[in-house]
Amino acid sequence: MKSYRLLLILNICCLLIINSSCQDKKPVEQVESPYPAVKIIQHNTPFFYDFAADIQGIENVEVRARVRGYLEKILVDEGQKITQGTVMFQIEDKEFLEQISKAKANVSQAQSSAAAAKVEVNRLRPLVEQDIISKTELEAADAQYAAALSKIQEAKAALNNAQINYSYTKIKAPVTGFIDRIPYKEGSLISESTLLTTVSNVSNVYAYFNVSEKAYLEYTRRNADLPDSIKEKRNKVDLILADGNKYAHTGVIETIEGQFNKETGAIGVRARFPNPDTLLRSNTSGRIRIYREQDDALLLPLKSTFEIQDKIFVYVLNEKDSTVQVRNIIPKRRVSYFYIVESGIKEGEHIIYEGAQNLTDSAKINYYNISMDSLIEAAPWE
Repeated sequence: MKSYRLLLILNICCLLIINSSCQDKKPVEQVESPYPAVKIIQHNTPFFYDFAADIQGIENVEVRARVRGYLEKILVDEGQKITQGTVMFQIEDKEFLEQISKAKANVSQAQSSAAAAKVEVNRLRPLVEQDIISKTELEAADAQYAAALSKIQEAKAALNNAQINYSYTKIKAPVTGFIDRIPYKEGSLISESTLLTTVSNVSNVYAYFNVSEKAYLEYTRRNADLPDSIKEKRNKVDLILADGNKYAHTGVIETIEGQFNKETGAIGVRARFPNPDTLLRSNTSGRIRIYREQDDALLLPLKSTFEIQDKIFVYVLNEKDSTVQVRNIIPKRRVSYFYIVESGIKEGEHIIYEGAQNLTDSAKINYYNISMDSLIEAAPWE
């Protein structure tokens, strides 16, 4: 009986082992996906420099009071567009009208005194000719007449000054443009030279920006000994607005300052832009974009690179044995989705375009080629 039970247990164990082995699946062999590779080429490549810019109207004129008095009327509003010569502010003018009246009276009095002195001269002259009185009396009368004439000129000058001061009570727009903030209200006491507002002429605007000494030297050398027509074309620049959009009108570089800033090592440059729609206002900001082109630039896709301790690397493909080697490259500048390479790779070499994070040095891989021309065509260049 015991032997029968032992035999039964052994049979059951064998069945379990066989069943378990039948259910085991054979491991599936993992097939490595191929990596995309791209051939390095030289290509005439456009690029640009961006510089922070400060925008100003071609005329930003401070409007200041020229006489003391109470601000009687404000005839304009902040932000209003105004034409040159329009009255903006009225200072109380009663005091100035009284000064004019007083000055006119002084002119009349001086003219009367001069007329009386002339009569006296005319009366004495024949008496001197007849030797009735001495010549010195006529000379004294002539001197009094000359003094009276001088008094007339003095009184007229005072009248003219009073009229000028009266004209200053009406403060007019010095240029056509937009009115800035008006800090004073009607009834305020205004002193001479008080700043009432600023008027900005923004029919054209200036964009001021600073460039490094290196950029300045490059710009100067490129423009040396060129005809004016070519210089004007090369001096054209774009303005990128604060919202990232390009301004509709092209500007042109007009002037460069006379010396570099010792602290920053930069020099100031001024570009001029038309502003027919008055979209741009004084004290706005933006970026000046200067376009350049490098002939036969060696292009490397950014996607193919990776960084280790601030150094940039790529995997270079050896087509003979399908292995990859890691290599350090030195970029000259970044343009769109590419580096323009200064050193580290050569034209005609293949590099791994994507998936470098999964590779190791000297690894053997499967790969397929993609076209660099297609990458260049798909890239945004602005």
